[in-house]
Amino acid sequence: MKAKKEFRKLGKNMPNSERTPMKSKYPKRNFSITRKGKDELYHAKVTDSYGNNYDNWFEDAYEANDWIYYIWDNEDKFVHQDSMKLLGDAIWGCTKLDEKLGLLKGNRDNLD
Repeated sequence: MKAKKEFRKLGKNMPNSERTPMKSKYPKRNFSITRKGKDELYHAKVTDSYGNNYDNWFEDAYEANDWIYYIWDNEDKFVHQDSMKLLGDAIWGCTKLDEKLGLLKGNRDNLD
């Protein structure tokens, strides 16, 4: 108990230049679980560390809480899936453009 009091004293006496707030490892992560009435569903909103927002409805608060952790645990997979879809769409668009401009030679692999 004495150590805690001494630590608090040191923190209060430190000049502002030495007091720096701790930076979070996940600065954009946020969540909320709300329910308007007793008979209504729980509304869960979550923001992952990339700034993507998700929301969903649940019958129980623990399900909403589990879903929030699921989103945070798998946020890298969601971002990777989106980037792979974008890459696939870009390649498809380039192929169609080459076809339209007559750049494809009719080879089996269309690389010439």
